[in-house]
Amino acid sequence: MTKSMTMQEIEIREVCLLAGKIMLESGAETYRVEDTMVRIATSYGVESAESYVTPTAIIFTIEGEHPTKTKMIRIMNRGTDLNKIAMVNNISREIHSGKWSVREAYQLLKEIEKSNVSYPIWIQILAATIASACFVIMFNGRWDDFLPAFFAGGIGYSWFLYIDRFVHIRFFSEFSASLFIALSAVGFVYFGFGVEIDKIVIGSVMPLVPGLLITNAIRDLMAGHLVSGLTKGAEAVLTAFAIGSGVAVILVLFS
Repeated sequence: MTKSMTMQEIEIREVCLLAGKIMLESGAETYRVEDTMVRIATSYGVESAESYVTPTAIIFTIEGEHPTKTKMIRIMNRGTDLNKIAMVNNISREIHSGKWSVREAYQLLKEIEKSNVSYPIWIQILAATIASACFVIMFNGRWDDFLPAFFAGGIGYSWFLYIDRFVHIRFFSEFSASLFIALSAVGFVYFGFGVEIDKIVIGSVMPLVPGLLITNAIRDLMAGHLVSGLTKGAEAVLTAFAIGSGVAVILVLFS
């Protein structure tokens, strides 16, 4: 009986860790990850569960009649996939309602982890181009700069996706993408296809701006997760610095 209970606790722990891993890698807030993991454990009858989450690691422990079961996993890759976060949240609610056993929930989470539910590359690039052009108008730019920003944003975001597949240093990907964006903006204006370089550049780099990261940093700070909030804030600042540096290099060279 003791062995059976121990295995059950281990399986519950693995389900909670997998759910937290998927959410954190997909861009969820720290407090949301911790809350979801504890709720899943509680739904399976665990009397006491504690989780500690940072942007790069998850520590989860289950306490009960048997010795404490604690495990830590590292988070190496982080991105943005709100669809996966919603899917894990939905499974968490279904677990609470008693729909899934521990092993069934683990298999469902494994399928979510392996699935690619993001939009195709061409749709992502198209969305970036449209957003870039629209941001120019939103920032009181001229309609003459609409198409230059459309193409500059598409070129920069395409390069970002391409280089990010080979160089797993996100700051370098954003730096090089901003280089291409600024170079494209200068080229469009030089050949008479645009008017204001600054508005074209500002609109085109917006798809690279870490908006979700900044939002999550503020929400984590407000929730009392100071370590995670400051870490994400620092990451957002470094990302903004990389984007600004790439633009600055081109403007200095061609001004």
